[in-house]
Amino acid sequence: MSAVTSVRRLGDRRRRTVVFTAISLALVVTVLIAGTLSVDAASTTHLADRNLSPSWQHPFGTDRLGRDMLARALSGLRLSLVVGVSAAVISGTFAVLMACAAAVGGRLVDRVVGWLVDLFLALPHLVLLILLAFALGGGTRAVIIAVAVTHWPSLTRVLRGHARQVMSSDYVAISRRLGRGRWWIAQRHVVPQLLGHFLVGTVLLFPHAILHEAALSFLGLGVDPAEPSIGVLLAESMRFLSAGAWWLAVLPGLCLLITVKLVDSIAENTRALRDPRSHHL
Repeated sequence: MSAVTSVRRLGDRRRRTVVFTAISLALVVTVLIAGTLSVDAASTTHLADRNLSPSWQHPFGTDRLGRDMLARALSGLRLSLVVGVSAAVISGTFAVLMACAAAVGGRLVDRVVGWLVDLFLALPHLVLLILLAFALGGGTRAVIIAVAVTHWPSLTRVLRGHARQVMSSDYVAISRRLGRGRWWIAQRHVVPQLLGHFLVGTVLLFPHAILHEAALSFLGLGVDPAEPSIGVLLAESMRFLSAGAWWLAVLPGLCLLITVKLVDSIAENTRALRDPRSHHL
């Protein structure tokens, strides 16, 4: 294969990746907008329409209080996306700070950061997540903090390696000879080099954050039960599955699965755009 053909194929793959990413992102934004518009409908009760199976009028059926399950699922997805974005951004930002501290703080700070990363990675992930959410008393804020605290170590390990490479570069050595301080070097050289990895890493954390929010809400340690999150919907549906109300669990769960796959595809494509020759294209 000639070099020109190879470059053309990489260009075509890049364009397809951009188009697919744009479509996925548009679908996620649509879910957010639809969920915001469905907040009132998600809590409106119609006792005459209780436990209806899916139909044209109610595509996802209704629950025991006659609430439309499509509106509740969309509202729940909106909440999951908001929690996921908040937790992923907080976790990613903390990972950048820890990586910079390890890079410019000397051997002692680097060892402390490495020890903390190894400690958190050695602990059972879900157990730590549940304990943190329980200790914080549940609720949306507790879920965001718990998910953020349990997700920063893996990204920190990656960013720490890149920060070390930056610190060993020639331009950092020149900056040191010119008398620049450690934190000046971190601000001008390390952080800009980590921003791309931060973006990709944060987006990759996003699907995990969404799933963990749903898991905590399912266990009763997540958002307020009055909020129609996907985890709450799945927890409520368990009592009615034996009565044949399959739509209460299957359809919201399917929406969660599709949303997570869309977000995951955005993350993988974002990483692929940064490295056009990777197999992700």
